[in-house]
Amino acid sequence: MSSLVAKLEVVVRRHDEIQALLADHPEPGSADYTRLTREYAEMNPIVEQMRGFQKLVSDLDDAVALAEAEDDAEMRAMAEDEARELRAEIEAKEQEMKVLLLPRDEADSRNAILEIRPGTGGDEAGLFAGDLLSMYRRFAEMQGWKFETIEMTENDVGGLKEVSVRISGTNVFAALKFESGVHRVQRVPVTESGGRIHTSAATVAVLPEAEEVDIEIRAEDIRIDTMRASGAGGQHVNTTDSAVRITHLPTGIIVTQSQKSQHRNREEAMRVLRARLYEKARDEANAERAADRKGQVGSGDRSERIRTYNFPQGRVSDHRINLTLHKLDRIIAGDGLGEVIDALTAEDQAARLAELGE
Repeated sequence: MSSLVAKLEVVVRRHDEIQALLADHPEPGSADYTRLTREYAEMNPIVEQMRGFQKLVSDLDDAVALAEAEDDAEMRAMAEDEARELRAEIEAKEQEMKVLLLPRDEADSRNAILEIRPGTGGDEAGLFAGDLLSMYRRFAEMQGWKFETIEMTENDVGGLKEVSVRISGTNVFAALKFESGVHRVQRVPVTESGGRIHTSAATVAVLPEAEEVDIEIRAEDIRIDTMRASGAGGQHVNTTDSAVRITHLPTGIIVTQSQKSQHRNREEAMRVLRARLYEKARDEANAERAADRKGQVGSGDRSERIRTYNFPQGRVSDHRINLTLHKLDRIIAGDGLGEVIDALTAEDQAARLAELGE
């Protein structure tokens, strides 16, 4: 436990150091000030719990010292009882503190850009992509997050060709980052007259939202084109040249937005471009994570799956952690998605603790 206490003391010292730096910072509002503010805010709840843990350890030391020094048998027994209770409480809290001390992904506290595209399966894949969108919307509502559509294109049967949304709130990326990958559905499509079960897929990508201080996009590095937006059906076609396409010349990344307001399109396209460039920079800084992400998102082929939604059996299986839940209705409705996310988070924490030898 001594090594854990030492780690706690390092974190508390860093928290106090940031507090002093912010109080005397020469440039409030600068990129450095913003970075320190974010780090401080992320550490606040952790430090609060850490100080509570440290108090338990201190109280235990006092109880042990009192028991050893006390001549009165009754008082010594009381001190020993208190020490036993404190040891049990500390043991229960110790694992929780180890999890808190795990290296934190700097993007965990950020908002997220969620992108969903149908893969193999034609119209049914588009309908399933729409179901996934509804699932995430409901889950976001339950967390008190804001769910804003950036860009959405529908197919002829009411499904999706593609959709991008911005989800903002507390620790959005931390909760949703394990949703990136190919989601597979097995069911009888509404478009199927013969009652046969079809297998379709949709890809989900979750990107941490980047801020301007994270990614510098130089004017000379982008090309902005305006064009006439197109929609599904005459009454939905935007007849003004409001659609915006931004090409990032150094990387070749292209982002298109085609809502009614050209100004809004440019703003949202830049937001998505920053997110993609930020994720690219994160991938380059961590080659192992980049390989994992490519393996998850893949091409949308049904064989590259991370999760299967089997409607005839009423089950959802996450193949990364061998989790199967017979709660498909609740999960696809968004109400039960938290159980899957919690299991993935717990597995990730356990794996990282094992790597650290904890």
